[in-house]
Amino acid sequence: MVEISSKSHFKLFNYFLLFLVGGVFTLSTTLVSCKAPNTPAKAANASNSTKTKVLQMGYMTAGDLLKIKGVLEKRLTPLGIKVEWSKFAAGPQLLEAMNVGSVDFGFVGETPPIFAQASGVPFVYVASSKPGTGEATAVVVEKDSSIKTIADLKGKGLAFQRATAQQYFVIKVLEEAGLKLSDIKHINLTPLETRAAFERKSVEAAVVGDPHLALFEKTNRVRIIRDGKGITTQGGYWLGSRNFVKDNPEVVKIILEEVNNIGEWAEANPQEVAKLISPEAKIDVPTLELVSKRRRYTLRPLSEEILSGQQKIADLFYEQKFITKKIDVRQATLSSEQYAAVTPSEVKP
Repeated sequence: MVEISSKSHFKLFNYFLLFLVGGVFTLSTTLVSCKAPNTPAKAANASNSTKTKVLQMGYMTAGDLLKIKGVLEKRLTPLGIKVEWSKFAAGPQLLEAMNVGSVDFGFVGETPPIFAQASGVPFVYVASSKPGTGEATAVVVEKDSSIKTIADLKGKGLAFQRATAQQYFVIKVLEEAGLKLSDIKHINLTPLETRAAFERKSVEAAVVGDPHLALFEKTNRVRIIRDGKGITTQGGYWLGSRNFVKDNPEVVKIILEEVNNIGEWAEANPQEVAKLISPEAKIDVPTLELVSKRRRYTLRPLSEEILSGQQKIADLFYEQKFITKKIDVRQATLSSEQYAAVTPSEVKP
């Protein structure tokens, strides 16, 4: 495989329902803040330590309640900061936009940062999300398929998007069955394209994640041959442009405060989350409640353990020639002083 170019073009997909549901529960999901608004004095202090007048937020497809509820606008408008939003199909596209200066901040899965760093994208890891239950991603086949186990995939086609968390998931499940990626026919499709292809029966097997997976499960037309339960995962990451984070620590801290505050609420109230997202996503509440229960929304600070885990994935990708440059993930981190400045006190390991 070849390294993904940092100059590749990125597109926004417009597949109506498919576009609306792909990534409904990105970890940037946020509602109205559960805590009291900042006092004027605190806002004034933040204003003195920021340089930006516009925050360019990236998010993935529909259902980002941080955007829907306008929480950041409520916090940042008094500081004279405008919030602009850009929608992306997946993490690689968001990071491509960050590379060209179109995005300052956003959330992606565990794998896109590795490919982005190998391509020279100037981002930094800011915070980590907690991993979900593992049930939100699975290798699926048609209910009547002759494929019964992962081992049966040898020589068969498997659809998933390269350079996303799906790639690491596939490597681990194949390894578990004594297979390598070269033993299957990889079909590189985005999550939206994968779901459409699977519905057309143009692929034999596919890696499908929520909310698509939950919808498939509801129809009872697919069979899961392996989900992510028991597979060690890093969770996802909040990333920022290095210059933006360095110049605007108070803005970054505000973003993380809002994400974590509502994350605590969302984990305790999955049905309420589902009710709020259902009208835009055009998905029924019970299905979305299942999606919400399988996610984790709260943040954790970047620890040595988390960074070591991310480094192991980067080393694996280099060994298997998925990236052509060996990277040190710690080169995409901040100093301890910088982390102390942007991490809310409520964010605990």
